Amino acid sequence: MKAMVYRVQGPPQQVLRLEDIDTPVPKEDEVLIRVHAASANPLDSHIMTTIIGRVMTFRGPRDKVPGADVSGVVETVGKSVASLRPGDAVFGTCGGAFAEYACAKESKVAVKPVDVTFEQAASLPVAGLTALQALRDIGKIAAGQTVLINGASGGVGTFAVQIAAMYGADVTAVCSTSNVEMVRGLGANSVIDYTLEDFTRTGETYDLIFDLVANLPVSNYVRALVPNGTYIGAGLLGKPISAIGLAGDMVRTLAVKPFVSQKIASFMAKLKAEDLTTLAELVSTGKITPVIDRTYKLNEAADAIQYVGEKHARGKVVIKIHDV
Repeated sequence: MKAMVYRVQGPPQQVLRLEDIDTPVPKEDEVLIRVHAASANPLDSHIMTTIIGRVMTFRGPRDKVPGADVSGVVETVGKSVASLRPGDAVFGTCGGAFAEYACAKESKVAVKPVDVTFEQAASLPVAGLTALQALRDIGKIAAGQTVLINGASGGVGTFAVQIAAMYGADVTAVCSTSNVEMVRGLGANSVIDYTLEDFTRTGETYDLIFDLVANLPVSNYVRALVPNGTYIGAGLLGKPISAIGLAGDMVRTLAVKPFVSQKIASFMAKLKAEDLTTLAELVSTGKITPVIDRTYKLNEAADAIQYVGEKHARGKVVIKIHDV
């Protein structure tokens, strides 16, 4: 099969190449997916370029294939797989989605509704789960709350704005000038252009801040919260990961928490098949709509990863592999 492969760490455009490699064989609890679409995430670049990525992939296969978000059709199933069969259209997460075929655990995929496209489905897992679980499970979002989404025009942010609006919150979105109208169209009640205004210094306060940028000290965000408000930081998805950076974020957060009444939480999404199904149903019923900025071919995956890394993507960036 054809796949985008790298064997040494480095910038994607320097180390990632389209090659012919062996088609993976599913384990007992896995399915082999004929990939129709995948999507690029900041994590793809982090794994290829950082120390943490080197540790994560040290014991991996020699031919390393990036890509976590996947959608496609089940080709074969492992012996213990009970809920899926060949021919099922599915989406979820896996290792090595930037390829014609990829293996995924049965527990990490869900059936794709017929009225959700493969491209839409591929955009959902990492970004959609992050937005849904952060707001619903950590933020306990409820109708009437004032919610601010910092980084509202990106992959996670575009889902977060729509999900917060769906819950009946009063949504303030923070983005750049060029994205103001797009974000307002997703359901934001008000939009702050960060190039013109610092939302932490306006005097306005919010019940919940979902931060996807992490470009300010935690104390600045606390200033923009009501006394019993909640700050959720998921900014590591949008900036380079390093051991020093992770340690620094933890120290800064721990230093603030004992002295404030607000809840301060960091967050990483957990793969739950039932939450994938929830996201698919929201798309199928028109309650949320994936925002897809650009679509690339498989041999252009390095360009897709670079574009996401430049932090100017409006929503998700999708890689089409097999046509329906």
